[in-house]
Amino acid sequence: MSESPDTRSLVSASSQLNLMEIDTIDDKEFDIPQVDTPPTLESILNEPEDEDEPFILEDTCLLNTENIDAHSCETSSLASSDSGDRTHLKRKRKTVELNATVHGSVLRHSILKGISAQIVSAADKVDAGLPTAVTVSGVIVVGTSHGLALVFGKDLNQALRLCLGSTATGAEYGAVSALSINHDCTRLLCGFAKGQITMWDLANGKLLRTITDAHPPGTAILHVKFTDDPTLAVCNDSGGSVFELAFRRLMGMRTCESRCLFSGSKGEVCNVEPLLTAPDLKDHPITQYSLLAMASLTKILVIGLKPSLKVWMTFPYGKTDPTSVPQLAWQFVPVQKVVNPILAFCRGDTIHFLLVKKDETGTIHVIKQRQLQLNCDIISLSWINSRTLVVMDSGEKLRVVDRPSQEELETLDMAEALVGEKACYQSVCSYAGQMVLLGTKSAHIMTLRNWRERVDCLLKQERFVEALSLAWSFHEGTAKAVLGLFGDPAKRKGVVADKMLEILFQYVERSVKKCPEHGKIQVMEQHFQDMVPVVVDYCLLLQRTDLLFNQLYTRLVENCVARGVFLESLEPYIVSERLGCVTAPVMRDLLTHLQDNNMMDSVENCLIHLDITSLDIQQVVQMCWDNQLYDAMIYVFNSGMNDYINPMEKLFQVISPPLREGKALTDEQVVMGNKLLVYISCSLAGRAYPLGDIPEDLVSQVKNQVFEFLTRLHSAEAGQKEELYPYIRTLLHFDTREFLNVLALVSQVWETQQEIPQKTTTTPQRTTSRTPPTQGEVSTSLQTHLVSQHTFQDFKNDKQALEYQQRIVDILLKVMVENSDFTPSQVGCLFTFLARQLAKPDNTLFVNRKLFDQCCGCAVPQVLEFLCSPDDDSRHTERQQVLLELLQVGGVVQFDEGRLLGLAEKAEFYQICEFLYEQKHLYDKIMDCYLRDPLRKEEIFNYIHNLLSMPGYSSEEKQCVWDKALLHIAELVTLDPAKSADLVAMHFPEEVRPIITKLHDDHLVFQFLRCLLDPSATSREGPHPQALLRVSPDLHELHMGLLCRFTPRQLTDFLKVSQDYRLEEAIQITEQYQLHEATAYLLEKKGDSHGAFQVLLKTLKDKLSALTSEKEGAEKRSEEEGEREREEESPLQRVEESLGDIIALCHRSSQSLNQEQRGVLWFPLLEAMMSPQKLLKGPDARHTSEALKELTMKVLNSMSSFIPLPAIIQRILQDPVYGKGKLAEIQGLILGMLETFNYEQTLLETTTSLLNHDLHWSLSHLRAAVSRGLHPRQDHCNICLQQYKRRHDSPEEIIIFSCGHLYHCQCLQRKGSGHVGHRLLQAWSCYKCTSSQGGRGGDRVTTETGRGRSTSLAQTKVMSREAGEDGKKVFAETTLDPQQSQSWDQLRCLYRGPSRLAILSEITHCHGNEKAGLLNPSQPGTASIFHNENFQLKLSPPPSVEE
Repeated sequence: MSESPDTRSLVSASSQLNLMEIDTIDDKEFDIPQVDTPPTLESILNEPEDEDEPFILEDTCLLNTENIDAHSCETSSLASSDSGDRTHLKRKRKTVELNATVHGSVLRHSILKGISAQIVSAADKVDAGLPTAVTVSGVIVVGTSHGLALVFGKDLNQALRLCLGSTATGAEYGAVSALSINHDCTRLLCGFAKGQITMWDLANGKLLRTITDAHPPGTAILHVKFTDDPTLAVCNDSGGSVFELAFRRLMGMRTCESRCLFSGSKGEVCNVEPLLTAPDLKDHPITQYSLLAMASLTKILVIGLKPSLKVWMTFPYGKTDPTSVPQLAWQFVPVQKVVNPILAFCRGDTIHFLLVKKDETGTIHVIKQRQLQLNCDIISLSWINSRTLVVMDSGEKLRVVDRPSQEELETLDMAEALVGEKACYQSVCSYAGQMVLLGTKSAHIMTLRNWRERVDCLLKQERFVEALSLAWSFHEGTAKAVLGLFGDPAKRKGVVADKMLEILFQYVERSVKKCPEHGKIQVMEQHFQDMVPVVVDYCLLLQRTDLLFNQLYTRLVENCVARGVFLESLEPYIVSERLGCVTAPVMRDLLTHLQDNNMMDSVENCLIHLDITSLDIQQVVQMCWDNQLYDAMIYVFNSGMNDYINPMEKLFQVISPPLREGKALTDEQVVMGNKLLVYISCSLAGRAYPLGDIPEDLVSQVKNQVFEFLTRLHSAEAGQKEELYPYIRTLLHFDTREFLNVLALVSQVWETQQEIPQKTTTTPQRTTSRTPPTQGEVSTSLQTHLVSQHTFQDFKNDKQALEYQQRIVDILLKVMVENSDFTPSQVGCLFTFLARQLAKPDNTLFVNRKLFDQCCGCAVPQVLEFLCSPDDDSRHTERQQVLLELLQVGGVVQFDEGRLLGLAEKAEFYQICEFLYEQKHLYDKIMDCYLRDPLRKEEIFNYIHNLLSMPGYSSEEKQCVWDKALLHIAELVTLDPAKSADLVAMHFPEEVRPIITKLHDDHLVFQFLRCLLDPSATSREGPHPQALLRVSPDLHELHMGLLCRFTPRQLTDFLKVSQDYRLEEAIQITEQYQLHEATAYLLEKKGDSHGAFQVLLKTLKDKLSALTSEKEGAEKRSEEEGEREREEESPLQRVEESLGDIIALCHRSSQSLNQEQRGVLWFPLLEAMMSPQKLLKGPDARHTSEALKELTMKVLNSMSSFIPLPAIIQRILQDPVYGKGKLAEIQGLILGMLETFNYEQTLLETTTSLLNHDLHWSLSHLRAAVSRGLHPRQDHCNICLQQYKRRHDSPEEIIIFSCGHLYHCQCLQRKGSGHVGHRLLQAWSCYKCTSSQGGRGGDRVTTETGRGRSTSLAQTKVMSREAGEDGKKVFAETTLDPQQSQSWDQLRCLYRGPSRLAILSEITHCHGNEKAGLLNPSQPGTASIFHNENFQLKLSPPPSVEE
């Protein structure tokens, strides 16, 4: 290596940080909250390091640098032996998908053999000891355990240049623990285990300095680092302190001044890392600050050493593994063509990144970037370039990580190299894109492989698929850790493409040579099936089909199996249109191979997607015809010869003879006929068949040719007996309905051309089914080809299109009228077609009256009967719609309406009936049509509402409909109760009772009344929702009775929302049906809370009795009863529900009762819950007994708020269940009640203390405020300008305001700055302040309370009189006037937010229901904090107010 240290310092920015090659990145992602006012170093040092409260900096910007610095320079590695991983050769190769991510071998691991040998030799010969530290720059320096520093060259020989120090020095100083070389490789700093630091001249090996007093003695040097300034270094000792070392040379004497940057007493710093700058980045604006990163066990600090010491940022780790050590690493990273430093730091498994940048204003910002999470404990962290980090974990594995994508590129196990072994700070170092790792007996170097090496590494292992995938990622710029690609992107792609072509040749050659010559044919096919698709894919991606079909195909043809696999693999690429052109030899081989293997479907798929102009058209057509490939045949005729008529002639020649002779068609002929229909429809619509579009210049010509062919009088080979229009006649006989659909759809396409001149649609799918499609399938196919397609060219002009349509209609009438072969059903299809054409609003067709009359005279009866046939259920809706359209356009005026109405009713054509009835204004009969039509029953409600609401109908017509609706009201209610209720509420409010009498079914009445009266029963989503109808109370009571019968659970909800019932009658109804919850609600509403309690108590006792009896007779129940019981609620659940209701009642009632009345409520409830427990005995009843005890505790918790605790305990001890036996049985109950007592007592004491404290604090501050002395600014009145001391004629009252202005009382009165306030006290305002604010003082006293400078905080009346010689001012009186009250309010507002008493009350209210959990004795093992008598609520003190 001949490069000087300067050229190898870091990495050349022209290569590593090539700004012109960086893709644009949105700089908005860095706009996060910036550190505008960073803390001082002193505040950081004095800050308590609390790991329990981590500082979380929100990651509001994610640094997206996918394409930053994708092309780094290739650094030369030291001469060594490559230790590539060969184990992959033994693994079974798997096919890799094209989209799979392949990184290959990113790092080259080499052993520094020369240095390793000399380290071992020095340990043996000169007792140098084991290696302890390493650093790299222009040379490699290794420190040893016996105090030596071995300096090796970086040339090929790795010769030992210098041996600095001696074993005697080592015995005195200890092992070398830290090393550092300055940027020009002239000085070396060595730190020792016993705390000394030495500086050496690397040019001659001379010792320049020995520093022994730079830090506290007895602590080892962990780190010593040069900064960019050769006279400045930093060191970090084992005590956790950091010191700055400034080297000076005065009068020939070399000195070193030490300054403490961080004291270990404030937190131990474990790692330091100064920001070092490459020579070509010396002008970077950040370098002037000489940044230093320090890592303690709890936080990261970034400080600037120049021009003065300043802390720029602190960042805590949060929760980390206490055994892990912090790591630091700086790197300059280009972003938006601007290079800025990024600090990577970690402790544990998470790597954080901090970006340091200087904006245009000169402000420095430290911005947190997206963090990186790894599943390992990191013990070493290094940058190898601006995108890639290399970390070593505690498992001695080296991991290569791409920072922008956070993707792990490679993992190497370094355990065998003896590098790991808890390798820490000084055993791993990085420099110029290389990493040096120091083992116990060897030195290793890791460098990035360039892109060719990574690809070749995979090729050596014969992993061709992965090599191609990796090379393609280089080609597309998506690869990670790229090295060695420079220049223009097009040139880079060209270089990679050449390499990929070379790999493809090697892959094909290797596959052909290693193909098994013997064995099963399936094995050989699988061998090539793994290779051929990969080769084809990459040739298509590289757009090198010439290479694919010439050189590569020529090589594969030598093997017959490879040739077959290659040809068969082309089909999916052809069908997906990735491969649109194939050379003529390959095309011939492809067709021959597929035909020989009877793969005719594949032949057809390929033909219709390829350019077949280079093939023998006649040969291909004959092959398609012989193999029934009709789609391919039509495509070849159309694309190869622009012939659109011959395919139709060939198909007509096959299907016409059997249809003419009346024979049944074979399946093949049916397929041909259906394809013919679709082909005709596509051609007339401007579409190519089976897919694509006809060339624009041929569209009009093709339409004319196809239309003229169909309308020919005779075929080309017509016989004497051939009838007119043979082609149309054949299609009508083949499938009349579908052929007429084709004509109708084509006509629709012609008409829509004026509206939608151009639209882009998807290409319809091709049908290649061998089975004959059904009529529905043909219709769907036609619609797919026609209705969805609007991009077409019309005929020569619109007039010609209309002429063609008219001609078709005339031909259809002539053919079907003059021929008796057509059935009424077929004539009906024609009539349907004509009706649809005539019914169009812009119809211009003219029907020949003579032919039409002839058609109507002979066929209308049959056609009408066909349309109205009740025996034919097929196409019922379509037949009705056709007849309706005819009626609407007046096309059948000669029909007898009576006969038509009869046929329509018989055929259930209710829309036809409605049309005829509407013409006669028989609206009541239209309602019958809606009721009898199953598809339109729901529309009758809208019809009735609209007719009764809208104008335009006579009163007689509305009355007729009104009567009809009432007549069928039962049927309407059955149809939809909610809509019926809406209809009644709007139009029949007076007919509710008659309607109910007509509803003979009670359940129907119930549904009707529920929708009419109960707002919770329906969401009122009828056609015209209205408010609830107000009816008499007896109807509400009727509804209540029905609710009791059908849905008793909803009765209580109805009683709560309804207010129109009578209480006495409602109570009788609920008692009749024994609905106790509803009865209790009504009694409570009536005011009889005790009666409601007795009802609920009786219900609870019944359910408790059922629970105990159910336990006693559990064994006697049958399986059917058990199944029914499981479907319903369990007895215990019913008890819990009932208990909840009665407790809620007691809570509501106890608020207004005295103590004795409360006991009458609560104690019977407690008695009812405790008495059943004595009946539950035995192990089977244990679960129920525990459940009842929990429910009893719930009652106790609830009643403890209203009943004294001693009374409750006395009642419990008197109960036989708890009164007998040992105290342990009731220990839980008593402890729970004591918890409640302790809690409430503590709460009361704390609240009282808070109130007293707040009151004392407020009054003391108020007293201090109102008694504070005021100092006037001047000694004269601000109105009369006379000094108050000079007036001796009479006593004078002086008024001083808090703003400092002084006035005579009389002067203020004359100016009107005083007024009588509350309680007849004189209120004053400063005249000067109020005047300067634009108003008189007297007018602004009440409006300027918030301005402390114009209103006196404390008004003091001062008597200025001659009192002897002293002339003292005497306070006449001190009062609390309204202004002082205002000041008091301002003081109170200092404590913003609710009072603490309000907070405590809110907490008590919100958690009232949680007291059951506190008092629950079911968990005796859990200790409660309330058992402690010294328990106190810890609340924050009130805010202090600065005096």
